Amino acid sequence: MKRLFLIFTFLFAPTLLLTYPSVYPTGTTIFDPDRAWSGYTVFDTPGDGGTALVDMNGNLVKRWTEVAAVPGPARVLPGGDVVGGATRRGRPYQETPALIQVNWDGETVWRFDRTELVEAEGEDPTWMARQHHDWQREGSPAGYYAPGAEPLVDRGRTLILSRREVLRPEITDKLLLDDYIVEVAWDGDVVWEWLPSDHVEEFGFSEAARNAIYRFPGWNETRGSAEWLHINSMSYVGPNRWYEGGDERFHPDNVLWGSRDANVIGITDRSGAIVWRMGPDYRDHPALAELGQIIGQHHPHIIPEGLPGAGYLLVFDNGGASGYGEPNPAAPTGRNVAGRHYSRVLEINPVTFEKAWEYSIGGSERIRFLSNYVSSAQRLPNGNTLITEGAGGRIFELTTDSEIVWEYVSPYFADDPVRTNRIFRAYRVPYDWVPQLDRPVETAVIPPPIEDFRVPR
Repeated sequence: MKRLFLIFTFLFAPTLLLTYPSVYPTGTTIFDPDRAWSGYTVFDTPGDGGTALVDMNGNLVKRWTEVAAVPGPARVLPGGDVVGGATRRGRPYQETPALIQVNWDGETVWRFDRTELVEAEGEDPTWMARQHHDWQREGSPAGYYAPGAEPLVDRGRTLILSRREVLRPEITDKLLLDDYIVEVAWDGDVVWEWLPSDHVEEFGFSEAARNAIYRFPGWNETRGSAEWLHINSMSYVGPNRWYEGGDERFHPDNVLWGSRDANVIGITDRSGAIVWRMGPDYRDHPALAELGQIIGQHHPHIIPEGLPGAGYLLVFDNGGASGYGEPNPAAPTGRNVAGRHYSRVLEINPVTFEKAWEYSIGGSERIRFLSNYVSSAQRLPNGNTLITEGAGGRIFELTTDSEIVWEYVSPYFADDPVRTNRIFRAYRVPYDWVPQLDRPVETAVIPPPIEDFRVPR
């Protein structure tokens, strides 16, 4: 069975091919019930498709069209509620006016839309959350299932990744679209906030990087602002061995975040200081140089207690192009100076920066695992890792030996010329978190021999 899984995965799964085929299977394409960690998988769908919930055999068991999910993750809470964006603010904003919690019947039971009073040309001022790319509910530091760490359903704080336009002449002479992290109480009162632009000196940028940021900070003419960092992930550090051993940098209430455009992963304490950092230039530290430059990353987080690898950093290292520095022929402006044409998923000791585990495809075929944007990784209770290779709409579950024991390709496509089935981020939750459904009957999915596979004619 192992050989059959690998033949199918490496030769037929669409996101592993250098050129996407026009016809390929969708839904669950591999499932080994004896080795996978079973539950429901929740993920965003493109366009106006909302949030989907599927079982291990790929059956759609629920779809919340009320929750847009994009431009940030949708998560299922214990009891069957879902949290995500209410609607999508149109291009080029990539944000939602309101973060909402919706119950199984589609009723909104919590809403936050009070980050900023937005005045759009030709429209009345409107309160908006401006949430994008991430949020966390108190009780679940990394936002996914871990024994004994359940997100609060009807109370508690919510950490929200939002946006704010600021003028910072020491950074650039252009209007900055800054990432604004805000923590709100259940009633919507702001209890903590942080702006990265207030701490630019703590990012470790070289003089060449600062020059590039000043001149080319990601200006968007339509939006009229420059997105210099593009933070795309944010979570609580959560309880961990390092803090228990006396390392204050890893206080459970500190906030870990990742900047895609600057190649920086950092931890901010409650004073606002950046107390721990990886990047932007991995050559500056021997252990990081050995690890290799992380580029355009998504979903860095500390694996929660109760899961294998607890306390270590898990990150989807996208590759592609990002970072600021000395101009070169491929990046004449000094923006997007680092590049790599394959992705990795890394588990890292955050104290020593030593690599504990990696998933990638080696040799000349490494480009077969590539998602240069979106994507994520979740550690499961049995030690497996759920990976979202988001650009091609593929989610798969790996053992510690990198064997694929479950694979799913999204059948939900945007109605546009590209026909994308992109997934920003997926999560696996236990069956009993959704009491409205009976536990499904599971059936193994063994892919056909690819050399014999033909489209009926």
